[in-house]
Amino acid sequence: MIKPDPSISSTSPTRAETSLEESTDRLMRASLARLTSGVSPSAVVLTYVDWLTSVAMSPGKQATLARKAMDKQLRLAMWAGRSALDAEAAPCIEPLPQDRRFRAPAWQRFPYNLIYQSFLLQQQWWCNATTGLAGLSPHHEQALEFGARQLLDMVSPANFPLLNPQVLDKTLSTGGANLMKGVQQFIDDLQRQMTGQKPAGAEQFLPGQAVALTPGMVIYRNDLIELIQYAPSTDEVHAEPVLIVPAWIMKYYILDLSPDNSLVRYLVGKGHTVFMISWRNPTGEDRDLGLDDYQHLGIMDSLKVIGSVCPGAPVHSVGYCLGGTLLAITGATMARDRDHRLGSMTLLAAQTDFREAGELMLFIDDKQLSFLEDTMWTQGVLDTKQMAGAFQLLSSNDLIWSHLINDYLLGEHRPINDLMAWNADATRMPYRMHSEYLRQLFLDNDLAEGRFKVEGRPITVSDIRVPIFAVGTERDHVAPWRSTYKIHLLADTQEITFLLTSGGHNVGIVCPPTDTRHHFRMATASEGDAYVDPETWLERTPETAGSWWPAWQEWLAAHSGDPQAPPSMGSDDYPPLDDAPGRYVLME
Repeated sequence: MIKPDPSISSTSPTRAETSLEESTDRLMRASLARLTSGVSPSAVVLTYVDWLTSVAMSPGKQATLARKAMDKQLRLAMWAGRSALDAEAAPCIEPLPQDRRFRAPAWQRFPYNLIYQSFLLQQQWWCNATTGLAGLSPHHEQALEFGARQLLDMVSPANFPLLNPQVLDKTLSTGGANLMKGVQQFIDDLQRQMTGQKPAGAEQFLPGQAVALTPGMVIYRNDLIELIQYAPSTDEVHAEPVLIVPAWIMKYYILDLSPDNSLVRYLVGKGHTVFMISWRNPTGEDRDLGLDDYQHLGIMDSLKVIGSVCPGAPVHSVGYCLGGTLLAITGATMARDRDHRLGSMTLLAAQTDFREAGELMLFIDDKQLSFLEDTMWTQGVLDTKQMAGAFQLLSSNDLIWSHLINDYLLGEHRPINDLMAWNADATRMPYRMHSEYLRQLFLDNDLAEGRFKVEGRPITVSDIRVPIFAVGTERDHVAPWRSTYKIHLLADTQEITFLLTSGGHNVGIVCPPTDTRHHFRMATASEGDAYVDPETWLERTPETAGSWWPAWQEWLAAHSGDPQAPPSMGSDDYPPLDDAPGRYVLME
């Protein structure tokens, strides 16, 4: 059990501080949450009633929807006639660029072309029906549009064997062997899920055996973190060390996957001394750990140790996702307290302003958050399955339905890779910390609006003066790039370099130079430059082919001093304890 710092205040009550009456209410709501998979019934009802009354009070909108329905039926009928005479006739509606369900040539045959075209027109109509209503709150509108899309994705013709020509063709050509393989795969997946096992093949990517292989030593351990120092692979290194703060919603080794996919190995090979925080996976006994505990036991303790190994050297700090948000909080706190140990700050897919945090905000309003807090209060942590379900819904076509079609209907099980195995190696979130994170940052946006307090005193990102390098990814459902771009509005530093790379939240960051499929855009805003909005920035900034890693490494090198001999592994005060990857990454 990790004991929280008693000197640190928090807005979330501990279990001991909760009255009997409140405990009874919370237990009741938590029991209901288990029946509804964590969805607040009152939030759903309020959203639906808001939409229904808005539609009822908008006769013009009703007429428009009726006209659009007739127009779409007419368009479909006219297209069906044209396609019967001309097999090359252009479709009456094109799928969205990210929709890959109907790209196969088999979908262009009759009647499957008619089926999928009809489905896309219905999908478009429901988008019209759930958006653009006067008086409907923006949050409810987004939730309705999202919910309608999830329901329609569920009943997509691609998900049904008799309506999917790819499945029918495969079934006929294999004599049904694909369905037999799919049934076997479904049974295996179900058994693994019920027994808490990882997906088949994940055992091939164990930390220290196939991933997290960059040589190094654990030089510090407390109840929350292990600090890993990686061994140098060059004769000389840059004077300034690099501290990487990964998110604790995941295990650290996403940044040290297999050797060809390792950001850590890449940095070490370029002459950087790299330190990495490996977070301990909390249990229900750690329920009262807060954000301040993660800051003090995580980043501040790490800086103290690094200062012993590399005395006097400013630290290039790097934060990924939630780790980046914590790093920004820590950087603002250090600036407030006149602590100048940071040399630069790199934020990888990390948000500091949560007002436009994407579809993840659909799961966060007062009622839904209270419902989630009650569930965490009874468990002490947010369970890994609860987090995974929410993230899968954000990209359901890629993470849920394509899996159903490929694995269970086509019988084409895709072998697991290092990133997929890491994604299945999930962690838990302590009740107090996650409640503070969701309520103070996501819901109330306290950090961006100057209300977030550390040790009882407010901090502001505008106090940060070190150079900032921020990375966003084009298809990020967790930290949308336009949200990460808002660092330009908050920070008041001498230099902000913003880089937008292709890919999503994980694939966009794990982008080794050997992967030639990627591209990126990068531009630097200096002190005194006028603000450029994200859309204008996108138009003005040219696209560069390849990985963003070399561009960032060159930026790090440009902000570093002359090379010197590598520091020792650990120090007299902090001698090496274990070989990397350490103990905490292996804990379930």
